[in-house]
Amino acid sequence: MKKKQFKAESKRLLDLMINSIYTNKEIFLRELISNASDAIDKLYYKSLTDRKVKLEKEDFYIKIDLDKDKNTLTIRDNGIGMNEEELEENLGTIAQSGTLLFKEENKNKETECIGQFGVGFYSAFMVSDEIEVKSKKFGEDKAYIWKSSGVDGYTIDECKKDEYGTEITLHLKDDTDDDKYSKYSDEFTIEGLVKKYSDYIKYPIKMDLTHEHQDKDGKSEKHTEEQVLNSMIPLWKKNKNEVSEDDYNAFYMDKFYDYEKPLSIIHSSVEGKISYNALMYIPSKAPFDFYNKDYEKGLELYSNGVLIMEKCGDLLPDYFSFVKGLVDTPDVSLNISREILQQDTQVKNIAKSIETKIKKELESMLSERREDYEKFFKVFGINLKFGIYNGFGQNKDVLKDLLMFYSSKDKKLTTLKEYVERMKEGQDKIYYACGETIDKIDLLPQTEKLKEKNYEILYFTEYVDEFAIQMLMDYDGKKFVNISSENLDLDSKEEKEELEKANKECKDMFDLMKGEIDVKSVRFTKKLKNHPVCLTTEGNVSVEMEKVINAMPTNETVKAEKVLEINEDHPIVNKLKKLYETDKEELKKYTKVLYAGARLIEGLPVDNPTEITNLICDIITE
Repeated sequence: MKKKQFKAESKRLLDLMINSIYTNKEIFLRELISNASDAIDKLYYKSLTDRKVKLEKEDFYIKIDLDKDKNTLTIRDNGIGMNEEELEENLGTIAQSGTLLFKEENKNKETECIGQFGVGFYSAFMVSDEIEVKSKKFGEDKAYIWKSSGVDGYTIDECKKDEYGTEITLHLKDDTDDDKYSKYSDEFTIEGLVKKYSDYIKYPIKMDLTHEHQDKDGKSEKHTEEQVLNSMIPLWKKNKNEVSEDDYNAFYMDKFYDYEKPLSIIHSSVEGKISYNALMYIPSKAPFDFYNKDYEKGLELYSNGVLIMEKCGDLLPDYFSFVKGLVDTPDVSLNISREILQQDTQVKNIAKSIETKIKKELESMLSERREDYEKFFKVFGINLKFGIYNGFGQNKDVLKDLLMFYSSKDKKLTTLKEYVERMKEGQDKIYYACGETIDKIDLLPQTEKLKEKNYEILYFTEYVDEFAIQMLMDYDGKKFVNISSENLDLDSKEEKEELEKANKECKDMFDLMKGEIDVKSVRFTKKLKNHPVCLTTEGNVSVEMEKVINAMPTNETVKAEKVLEINEDHPIVNKLKKLYETDKEELKKYTKVLYAGARLIEGLPVDNPTEITNLICDIITE
């Protein structure tokens, strides 16, 4: 027995594999099962192309044997096996992949081998201090055993093995305070790992499982029987006409731990430049931690039925983070880490395709199942709005037609497209108003004049609404206008001229009033009908924006440039003018009360409520 050394670069790579690339030790089982599946694939392919090989798909299997006393785990397959030369090539030189070579030789034929880089086998050294590989190649007489304890090197010798195929035995490491390696010889642990990572390997993965039951006398008895651990056929690889809605829903509720059925199901199979199967769900409710900062988005990522990542965040944009599901593709390798995967071009291409499919499904729901879409939007609509705001408008073409807002027309949700289609002839702006609730917005003084002119108003009740709309800028060429802003522009030319004249005549009175309150200016307006006053703003920061930004747990504060507007047609105007001529101190009281009222209407706090209460009492008792 002569010990052979790994090449220097292989030693470095082995050390990297064990200590860096694979940070999750349990994936060693996934890697070894995938290698066994590849070996079976090669022999099965040979049986299809060589008439001398009389084998059926049902003949193949993978078997796991556990020995707690010896602290070993063994994986056997009846695949094609390896001879001495192939053991040397595939296991003696790290990153030399027999699977990759097989795929290259048969690249124009249908093969579904999983591994490509030839590094996954060495992940077994994370949990074992010695590995033995017995292998006998199909059609050959001699068998060989490869042994290694890691970077020190390996040996290859002849051995006795009756069946063709490969048998890998891991001598598990001793337990430490941090790692319990002995759990990998536990039936329950291994059964769970097979279900988690390798449930959809297309060959049966067998293991002897121990069951305990009571005999007729009530005594406990144990018996062991061989069972298949994996389900083998993925739901997402079946034709849609083979899967019922109940099958889809049961899979979703079981896999994603939801007790409610999803609102929508996306089952897609794509072939071409990128190839993948996807099964995705739009939930009917948000997970309990969805709006928590620790929530982790992502789809499960499989390679030919083998789980690579439980949550691949790169597959979903943030604004579609509510989607649950999985993607199965042959176009990303099993043997790559999370860090490398994030740079994978194929993943980015798949993600773009998935984004399109999710958008189309939402559009279809909106047009064909309106009630379901509105239910979805009430739960996840804020995500779409943040998608526009956080992307500085870059995603507006994807999301703008999916947005909904409450309308003054019937207090129901409407899309921007529906709003524009209902616009009055000659209307060139989309009007909106902000507030805490629909009812409070509906009572804003500024809404009266627009309703009288039969203009529809969108009611923004979520704090992100106005920020998102500012990023959107316009829809179908129609600008968005806050009804509380200075540029509402509803007055006729004659009204504007009359208003300008009235404001000039009362400039001195307004200057006095402005000195008593915290506003940029005071002026008359014709935008009100029955209400005496309202607050409007100048510039880009509205009252609602001021409230939202100043409520955030940061040091940032902003101030809207507020204007106290007085209804020129309201009786209060005559009172103010009279006080200006006869009692300026009384005018100051009225100014503070009017301003406090305007702030309360806008949902803003009154700085000194005691003072305002006393002023109101003084005015009433005069």
